[in-house]
Amino acid sequence: MNTSKVTALRSVTVAPERKRFSILKGIVILFLSVLVVTQVYPLLWLILYSFKTNEEILSGSFFALPQSPQWINYSSAFTSGNYLRYLWNSFFVTSVTMSSVIMLSSLAAFAISRFRWRYGQVVLLLFLVGMMIPMQATLLPLMIIFKNMHILNTHLSIILPYIAFSTPISVFILNGFMKTIPYEIEESAIMDGAGIFRVYWNIILPVSVPPIMTVCILTFITIWNEYILAATFISAERLKTLPFGVNSFVSQYSVNYGAIGAFLVLGALPVIVIYFLLADKITQGMVAGAVKG
Repeated sequence: MNTSKVTALRSVTVAPERKRFSILKGIVILFLSVLVVTQVYPLLWLILYSFKTNEEILSGSFFALPQSPQWINYSSAFTSGNYLRYLWNSFFVTSVTMSSVIMLSSLAAFAISRFRWRYGQVVLLLFLVGMMIPMQATLLPLMIIFKNMHILNTHLSIILPYIAFSTPISVFILNGFMKTIPYEIEESAIMDGAGIFRVYWNIILPVSVPPIMTVCILTFITIWNEYILAATFISAERLKTLPFGVNSFVSQYSVNYGAIGAFLVLGALPVIVIYFLLADKITQGMVAGAVKG
């Protein structure tokens, strides 16, 4: 008799918990579904957009499939849009910026997190303050500085600001991870005769690969899509980056919307490919820097 009562009580208490869990799970699935739709739909719409004619685009039928795929839009993106030239310029600027940001931010994070000195947190605070400075507020001072340095209208004039604006968040991510590395590892290496730079290069840097990959992707996406600084400091056609290719299809009296869509798809393709290849590294690096740090 007592056993049956206990079983009944357990069934009564477990049922509401299961119901509450199922409702919560349904809400989470619904939220994630809405998030996926809002994130994926613009990309799918852009792909459809790139295969349409101007008449189909201007008709306002956003969900309609193209009557006849306009592959000529992609050929126009390659030829009239100078895609390969702009692609090379973007790769050059982005790769130089990423390499510099990784080296500078990893060294700064190493010094802040691993050295026991009085002003470590003050230096970290200065980097965090750098994250709060809007890019637009620096355009005029940088224009004057670069003009006096005679580097205006060169790739260096955009690489330097890119490094300056990407380094603070990179230091923040790497510092959070490096603080979790046990001090015994580098102490044993120092006892074996390793110097500071060797500890950094052979021990700390290899262990910090996940957050470094996160820094790489965040920097890549930010620099790849940046337009304001490049439009301000670059005027030579041969030095312009990928976002400028859209202007090739806009004239005084007409706009080739289909070619613009094709160019945007081609411009987003490298970012999408790299992101999906390294998505697990991004998640791992962000969790390591945020939770453990």
